[in-house]
Amino acid sequence: MDHYEDELDDITQEDCWQVIGAFFKEKGLVRQQLDSFDEFIHNTMQEIVDENSTLQLQTLAQFTGQDNDISKQYIIKFGQTFLSKPAMTEADGSIEYLHPHNARLRNLTYCAPLYVDMQWEVHQADMAHPQNQAATSNADIHWDLIDQSAEPEKVFIGRVPIMLRSKYCMLENADQDQLTSFKECPYDSGGYFVINGSEKVLIAQERMASNQVYVFAKAPPAPYTFSAEIRSQAEKGSNVASTLFIKMMHSRSGHRAFGGQIIHTSLPYIKADIPIIIVFRALGIVADRDILEHICYDFNDRDMLELLKPCIEEAFVIQDREVALDFIGKRGAPNGVSLDKRIKYAEDILQKEMLPHVGVKSHHQTRKAYFFGYMIHRLLLAALERRQLDDRDHFGKKRLDLAGPLMAGLFRLLFRKLTRDIGRYLQKCVDDNKEFNVNLAVKSSTITNGLRYSLATGNWGDQKKFMSARAGVSQVLNRYTYASTLSHLRRLNTPIGRDGKLAKPRQLHNTHWGYVCPAETPEGQAVGLVKNLSLMAVVTVGSNSIPIREFLDEWTMLNLEEVSPFDIAENTKVFVNGSWAGIQREPDKLVQTLRKLRRCGDLNPEVSVVRDVREGELRLYTDAGRICRPLFIVDEENQMLTLTKAHVDEITD
Repeated sequence: MDHYEDELDDITQEDCWQVIGAFFKEKGLVRQQLDSFDEFIHNTMQEIVDENSTLQLQTLAQFTGQDNDISKQYIIKFGQTFLSKPAMTEADGSIEYLHPHNARLRNLTYCAPLYVDMQWEVHQADMAHPQNQAATSNADIHWDLIDQSAEPEKVFIGRVPIMLRSKYCMLENADQDQLTSFKECPYDSGGYFVINGSEKVLIAQERMASNQVYVFAKAPPAPYTFSAEIRSQAEKGSNVASTLFIKMMHSRSGHRAFGGQIIHTSLPYIKADIPIIIVFRALGIVADRDILEHICYDFNDRDMLELLKPCIEEAFVIQDREVALDFIGKRGAPNGVSLDKRIKYAEDILQKEMLPHVGVKSHHQTRKAYFFGYMIHRLLLAALERRQLDDRDHFGKKRLDLAGPLMAGLFRLLFRKLTRDIGRYLQKCVDDNKEFNVNLAVKSSTITNGLRYSLATGNWGDQKKFMSARAGVSQVLNRYTYASTLSHLRRLNTPIGRDGKLAKPRQLHNTHWGYVCPAETPEGQAVGLVKNLSLMAVVTVGSNSIPIREFLDEWTMLNLEEVSPFDIAENTKVFVNGSWAGIQREPDKLVQTLRKLRRCGDLNPEVSVVRDVREGELRLYTDAGRICRPLFIVDEENQMLTLTKAHVDEITD
């Protein structure tokens, strides 16, 4: 009898299909497009406005003796953004809600008006004030508030195209009868825009993941044999990545004097390559032994220490932090600058431009030194043939930019342009002594036309620099058949020149399994560069990494500031979004706990937990653009599915 009951409890193939059916019912086939766009509207747009939230203009006294000749400061602040439902202004001035079908018929753009709260303040400086008499720069001046706006004013700054079936679309949550009354097909999944009456889809753009260390070997003609590189990008803020290279120079390339291969690094905004030991000294780690501890975690490892010997000898002449900073500053700052300014310039480069994903505050030197040491460690492991070189085509190191990140990059560009125009108008008003008029200052056409132009033509970027913009990002939606429409909405593009004869990026890689369709790719020059997502693959929208970092701090993780370098060799390194967070003594328990939290919903289900036992690393990712797929969970002890009949019954009910 028990045996019969066990058979009843076994999961059958039909049960698995029930689960898969429920997955498609909830997610649909274009969920990755909709989620990405919703994230842009809900969070990213406000973050971009907050980045450029204050506009400041100062007019200094000219000392003409006139009454109005005083130092003044004008400040304009941008606050909360508001997006209303898609609407349009008719010829008679009336405002009507806009439905996608009307937009298609009348060749209109399906977009919604965007408003932002604006406030202004006027300050003046009394030169008789004791603080102002001693002031040597504008930053030291004491300002008195003399006028300000009574309350925030909602200002129209442009129109944002709305993706069909997203949260701000008129069709959201509409049932079959409502859809029919709106003249929409109930089976149409959305995920595209209507621009000037034509349907446009944003093709997902594939790129290399930022904040990942890649180690590659170089063929003989190059001046270096191995290189470690990273495209470092802070989690929030500007989308400009700062690239750092560490090169192991060829022993033939004029560096024979130190009896081996020396290692140099290229820092951003510094013209010449800098020896790595000098960078460590500039970061405040001066003693040779301390530097070696940051790179080589085991002092019994003679081979690795031997490789570092030429580097130590090369930097022997510089034994002081200030001299090291001056060495870097000389190769970056303009000629004829004083020593203090050169040192300040080098400090700023190391703090803000070198490895920004580790931190851009002044107290992050220790973390930067450890991460820089880790990159050199990886380079030496590859040179000693203890670790394989990285594979550029590994799909786990790729990210997809969907509608959200693509529109965010464009919106950031256009909003900055808008604030610059407001600043110019404010300057003009002050010069001509006119009253500042908000409605004249804000050119709403900047954002409206900028977004519409890129979506209409597919040239992604500034209209004036169309030669450098990416082409073909937005395409006319394929409506030949229902299947071709769905296929077009799940397409991904690798932005490599189509005429290149490179075979590697076009080939099917082992890591594509389960994420990319192995068959659906065009013939001819785009073969293997244009791919399609597998049916059950979803793309992450990204979440904040702060909760994970706080959890790790509480979970007995040793921070890099409090760790002894010899602990690193025995324990597991923990990385969060590519930034080295600390080391962990019990990685097994941590991985189990993180997975348990993720499965019960306390942790965002998008978080990836990767345990690399061979390299002694635990990598956690929360960033946007990773491709994920659903899996059935298997109990490790009894090797059975944790899915039960009860779960399946709950789904079917």
